[in-house]
Amino acid sequence: MSVSMLSPTRALGSVSGLLQVATLLGLLLLLLKAAQLYLRRQWLLKALQQFPSPPFHWLYGHMREFQAEGELQALLKRVEKYPRACARWFWGTKAQVLVYDPDYMKLILGRSDPKSPESYRFAIPWIGNGLLLLEGQRWFQHRRMLTPAFHYDILKPYVRLMADSVRVMLDKWEELVSQDAHLEIFGHVSLMTLDTIMKCAFSHQGSIQTDRNSQSYIQAIRDLGYLIFSRMRNIFHQNDIIYRLTPEGRWHHRACQLAHQHTDRVIQLRKAHLQKEREVEKVRNKRHLDFLDILLFARVENGNSLSDTDLRAEVDTFMFEGHDTTASGISWLLYALASHPEHQQRCREEIQSLLGDSACITWNHLDQMPYTTMCIKEALRLYPPVPFFGRELSKPITFPDGRSLPAGFTLSLSTYGLHHNPKVWLNPEVFDPSRFAPGSSQHSHAFLPFSGGSRNCIGKQFAMNELKVAVALTLLRFELAPDPSRVPVPIPRLVLKSQNGIHLQLRKLL
Repeated sequence: MSVSMLSPTRALGSVSGLLQVATLLGLLLLLLKAAQLYLRRQWLLKALQQFPSPPFHWLYGHMREFQAEGELQALLKRVEKYPRACARWFWGTKAQVLVYDPDYMKLILGRSDPKSPESYRFAIPWIGNGLLLLEGQRWFQHRRMLTPAFHYDILKPYVRLMADSVRVMLDKWEELVSQDAHLEIFGHVSLMTLDTIMKCAFSHQGSIQTDRNSQSYIQAIRDLGYLIFSRMRNIFHQNDIIYRLTPEGRWHHRACQLAHQHTDRVIQLRKAHLQKEREVEKVRNKRHLDFLDILLFARVENGNSLSDTDLRAEVDTFMFEGHDTTASGISWLLYALASHPEHQQRCREEIQSLLGDSACITWNHLDQMPYTTMCIKEALRLYPPVPFFGRELSKPITFPDGRSLPAGFTLSLSTYGLHHNPKVWLNPEVFDPSRFAPGSSQHSHAFLPFSGGSRNCIGKQFAMNELKVAVALTLLRFELAPDPSRVPVPIPRLVLKSQNGIHLQLRKLL
């Protein structure tokens, strides 16, 4: 009887003991984590002693400053106040050095530091480990493998495909402006650049601009750009498991699925086409392969073809980079010319004298529009498509002014800050194409719309060609003016967007 009475008591004592042990372990882990965070903060404070910044809160850093003033406005104030670079605190244990000086840029981009994992890892579920995110020997192998896809002989016939896509967009604009001269252009330009990259790099037949699935893909990319950018700045969304449980995490997962459905469909269609009799031999006998065919026929170091994972990562990467960054560049270029009618008219006259009334643009025309090219570069200076990119120092660095940072520190290279730096560009907010006139000189790293160093944009020539084709054909058809009631507000995402769209007034030319 007494034994049976004692058994529950012993069981309760045993459970109580386990709870005490678990509590002690929990407290110990909590203390260890607190010590780790404290040491991390002390390391950051010591590293940033030479890089001043506005006062910051111990917990939420400079977040309120950037939220109140807007990311880019707060950045430009710092560019004026703090020469070359400054510290930015996100929260108590996360800080970066913002860099916007050409000498600093040259030194950093001349090294081989990896992309910043704390920022770029959030893009892996979407674009995988493609050329944008690969490091070391694997990056070098993929870069070498894909470089032939951007050979001049490959790019030449693309001009006709680009022009076809632009004409489809302009035809739509003609219909729309017959009812209302006001038009939000970013969405239309995004569809056009997606159509272009699909035809040029992925051998797609037909027009993407009339396909409903393409609209879903464009929206998914827009959502992913917003979600990844906001996650970088949210202390509670850093952990993957916690993030997946949040509404934003579920939204992110759905957007990734939509993006992958689109790229998987592209890969499968091309594979099916190559399985037809004699198609493989036709493609193999081509002097230069398109981007997707290079991937499908590629053999890596061990002689095997690319894995499905590597293949989709490269397709996801180039599908995004090949249309979204270019859409940003074209949209802001058209806005800049709409806002400066005298430069717009001078570009139009140059294009009319070159093309006449035929509106047929070829590869040979692209190098014969110097003033238009100057305007394109000035628009890319004011509105760089990629407003920032990150690096993590693999070894200590000492800058030209003597300041230094230890290995492991994260740098945010601000293209937007560099291009608007008054110590680098006189009157940086003024649209002045003469900065890029033949014979003018700038610092080699004062203008970086396509990044720089060994990891510069592999498709920069493709992008410049598309910008030229798009602006030339648009100016032959329309006179552009800004919409004074809806002035665009630039915001940094993965690419430079506008908070309220880019609205123009279009008048059809006779």
